[in-house]
Amino acid sequence: MAKIAFILLCHKDPEAIIAQARRLTAVGDCMAIHFDARAPKADFARIRAALADNPNVTFARRRLRCGWGEWSLVAATLQAVDAALDAFPRATHFYMLSGDCMAIKSAEYAHACLDADDADHIESFDYFESDWIKTGFKEERLIYRHLFNERTQKGLFYASFEMQRRLGLTRAVPADLRVMVGSQWWCLRRRTLEAVLAFCRARPDVLRFFRTTWIPDETFFQTLVRHLVPGTEIRSRTLTFLIFSDYGMPVSFYDDHYDLLLSQDYLFARKISPEATNLKRRLGDLYASRGAEFRISNEGRRLYDFITGRGRVGRRFAPRFWETESTLGRDRELMIVVCKKWHVAKRLVARIRDETGLPAMEYLFDEDSAELPDLGGIQTSMEKRSRHRRALMRMLFEYHGTDRMVICLDTGNVDLLRDFHTDRSVTRILQVECAFSDAYLLGHARRVGLAGAQTPQETVDTLLPTIRADVHHEADTIRDAGFEHVHVMREGADPARNAAALSGFLSVPHETGREIAATENLFVD
Repeated sequence: MAKIAFILLCHKDPEAIIAQARRLTAVGDCMAIHFDARAPKADFARIRAALADNPNVTFARRRLRCGWGEWSLVAATLQAVDAALDAFPRATHFYMLSGDCMAIKSAEYAHACLDADDADHIESFDYFESDWIKTGFKEERLIYRHLFNERTQKGLFYASFEMQRRLGLTRAVPADLRVMVGSQWWCLRRRTLEAVLAFCRARPDVLRFFRTTWIPDETFFQTLVRHLVPGTEIRSRTLTFLIFSDYGMPVSFYDDHYDLLLSQDYLFARKISPEATNLKRRLGDLYASRGAEFRISNEGRRLYDFITGRGRVGRRFAPRFWETESTLGRDRELMIVVCKKWHVAKRLVARIRDETGLPAMEYLFDEDSAELPDLGGIQTSMEKRSRHRRALMRMLFEYHGTDRMVICLDTGNVDLLRDFHTDRSVTRILQVECAFSDAYLLGHARRVGLAGAQTPQETVDTLLPTIRADVHHEADTIRDAGFEHVHVMREGADPARNAAALSGFLSVPHETGREIAATENLFVD
């Protein structure tokens, strides 16, 4: 029977780590923990002390300082794998987890699934031929040497890249390897990881190559497993359920997602919100249960593919290519109405035009049919507008002969908000928060192709909580982004508060804000 050794990479929340280790080992499975060396020593000491009497827990021999996109994440994984192989000789499978993961099936069910299919579960797609990386760096991840952390040493990261690019300092991929890419959340058999470690000892040239690639945790194991294991023994999928928002960030699950998670064809889920205490309790009890039955909806992969397809970004935390364009103008004001319900924002900006005379464009970066003047062709397609967004905005300011202008954006466009917020011009944001009925969310799912007219009600009931969570997560991300000059207008709020938000956003008298806020049927679907 399968015996799982969990490989846990974590860096915070020692109490949650302790609870996770106890839950997963209580049924006879085991765990190797790597706790980031950047975290406080006292937190690590607390974890070790709490788990000292648990024979099913071991620790990586070395704690490494880990950084997103760095080789250090792979090195930490290898440390934990080595410790697990040594400490748990009866472990048959090794499952990668983070501190945000939790089981969404019972241990009994998970073991039966692994016993039924003698294979490795790891996303492993051809790096150059697949579209797993949607935008941003692709070949550049491999052919240039990345010596600096993109998050903490952004200037050095891009200066080093640019110098190598200009001087033509590229390198070849090891000739005998077919580079693969996929999620870092895998489940591998014992003999596979033993072969990986043996390969690492025999091929220091391959390790040297991957050490200076960018985001190697998405390529290293994926490449070596495909190199060492017959394709018939690889299932190119992760057993961990994830949903990405349309700007490439993982969605968190909360207490009301319990039934949704159980119906997905996965063993674990990521990310469980720290605030979801009831969900954690219920999932913890579930893992130790026996005889539990699970009704798989088969909607999980469709939902997963849909949302990840909307925006996994290869260059997630990089300056975007349009940031190299010049400023909109230090003395200009760009006022952005951010709203998920496009019809609400369109009614609002129409009233703003009538009351203030300000030029106001609708969803020019979200909707092909947005009405725009002829600007020499730059406005003719969404691709051109997005690629030359600052140039487009400068031309619109000049076309209208104004230094103040209003546009609309969807809440999923947080990257564009960040871009405009960093400009020398003044950026003001009006976040319009609407109520979302099930009927509206179902209509939204149909508009984007997630559901159809014939989709059964049972499937709809499964999808709606996740769609609602994604919509709310977009709004939370904007609130948490730390933008300046943000005003909030809410459906159902006191009219005086909405009027104050509008007058502050538009820099107009309160009376004008009150007139706009009183727009008839503004929030009606």
